Amino acid sequence: MARKRKHTTDAVKILHDRFIKGDPKRLAAIQEKREKADIAQQIYDLRTQAGLTQIQLAKMIGTTQSVISRLEDADYTGHSLEILQRIAAALHCHVNVTIIPNNAAYG
Repeated sequence: MARKRKHTTDAVKILHDRFIKGDPKRLAAIQEKREKADIAQQIYDLRTQAGLTQIQLAKMIGTTQSVISRLEDADYTGHSLEILQRIAAALHCHVNVTIIPNNAAYG
């Protein structure tokens, strides 16, 4: 008896299977985008939880509002450990960097 093939209607899974699965360059690009988006979201969340505007946080760490705005943008590529540490200190947090082997990042 022929085995019935399962079909999915999950658009994300379909696109992933067609265009990303098995392509190390695309997988790496997605991972990089996720990391940048995560950093931007963390900065935004911490700032808003502290009840601060971008201008207020910028003054606390000695920079401008436009720098904070860029840091909260998921497409920004200029994150530096120094600026992240200054933001973390101003928000009573600390930065924790973990380096993970590539094969474990896509598990």
